[in-house]
Amino acid sequence: MSIKIITKNRKARYNYEIIEKIEAGVQLYGTEVKSIRTGRMSVNEAYAVVTRNELFLLNANIPEYNFGNINNHDAFRSRKLLVHKGELRRLIGITKEKGMALIPMAVYWKGPWVKVEVGIGKGKKLFDKRQSTKDREWGREKQRLMKQDFS
Repeated sequence: MSIKIITKNRKARYNYEIIEKIEAGVQLYGTEVKSIRTGRMSVNEAYAVVTRNELFLLNANIPEYNFGNINNHDAFRSRKLLVHKGELRRLIGITKEKGMALIPMAVYWKGPWVKVEVGIGKGKKLFDKRQSTKDREWGREKQRLMKQDFS
């Protein structure tokens, strides 16, 4: 099946240490799917939460469909994520641990379905973020130096 990425959460790896990733389906309305097909979606401020033994995606922005009518959807409504019962039980146990969070990493098309890649992560402290930045900059500098040596 072909995978086409709709949007990514670029700050997720910076703010969280991702331990594991799972794939979940999303329960959407028709106008939401049409709006996503136009490429208008954002999960930068979104997060997932387990309530009443169900997994929900909160704060994901799917703007209203331009050509929709009075029955258009709410842009920031909570959307149910579809996972297997065993995965849901495991997620409930993981989220009860202190500091663990469910972060949407990416949204993509997998065939005709919209899927969300949810990362199980632990929040980074400020010094961890600084170290990540140093490592990234050193990697760039190293590549630059290697390129100069070979030319």
